[in-house]
Amino acid sequence: MKHFKSFLTEPMEDFIEYRLQLGYSTREIVYYLKIFDRYVIEKKSTWASFMPLFFLEFRSSLNYQNRSKNMGFRMVKMFFNFLVRKDLIQENPLLEIAQLPKNQIVPFIFSPEETDLLINGVIKLMRRTEQSYLGDFSAYISFLLMARCGLRISETLNLLKTNYMPEERTIYIEKTKFKKERLIPIPKALVAEINNLLNLRKLFLDKEDNPLLLVKSDQTKLSKSYTAIRFKEVIKYINLDQPRKVIGTTNFCGPSHHSLRHAFAVNTLKRIKLQGKSPQNALPVLATYMGHSEYRYTTKYLKVLDAEHRHQMFDFSMSMHEAI
Repeated sequence: MKHFKSFLTEPMEDFIEYRLQLGYSTREIVYYLKIFDRYVIEKKSTWASFMPLFFLEFRSSLNYQNRSKNMGFRMVKMFFNFLVRKDLIQENPLLEIAQLPKNQIVPFIFSPEETDLLINGVIKLMRRTEQSYLGDFSAYISFLLMARCGLRISETLNLLKTNYMPEERTIYIEKTKFKKERLIPIPKALVAEINNLLNLRKLFLDKEDNPLLLVKSDQTKLSKSYTAIRFKEVIKYINLDQPRKVIGTTNFCGPSHHSLRHAFAVNTLKRIKLQGKSPQNALPVLATYMGHSEYRYTTKYLKVLDAEHRHQMFDFSMSMHEAI
């Protein structure tokens, strides 16, 4: 099945096949090249059309944030590099076009009090029916692991029962984002709740066939969409449902389940600072705990000291934007 329809169809398909042979995923490239392909058709373009101005106008037509525009532009530039190697054009017309400035991303940060409020809200909203209770309790454990241990949502959903070691109070994390396995300690209160989950499984499940730790009553894997629905419900319940806002070149993100991981990191660094110690010196240890491939990725959490600091940044950005 052909992905494209313009006069560039054949070289685009060849480019996709070339990337596949190199072992790369082509989903994003196909997505952005389809957009470019439609633009080429809309403008009735020919080879002679491909001047720098053409691509600047194409980029301006994209209804995306600068980050996504740059991504799309990079994919098109890669395709035109391929055309140069194939001797279909002499030089890449996108080479001298600079990237757009990226918007600053400010994540939503739960304060420790808001984290507790969310966790209590999850408990209150659990459905006590045989069909839903085990799934809702599993979602609750997922949120606890993100909030109290800084796990990624994917890491919680992929946990096996054998990854949990109650005697040592540890969880073994494998198949991480950066292919970096780790063994982390977990709080006593979390151990008790996971034990409660395992006891619930014995009550609700006839057979323990599923090796995953977090499952629904039908023994299927707890999904990201299931937890997302639960998260949205509790965020509305505790009146923290805030949409993403773009102010100037700054994106203030709304709360998501990944915000629990952000909050864990930021609030951990804040506690270290309040103890009179250096958050900077703690970054390598925190990076290992959170499964970052390099601790420089953890330094982004130093930009937002706590939930109150984020709130001040938002108010200041809003006031400056309104004054312009």
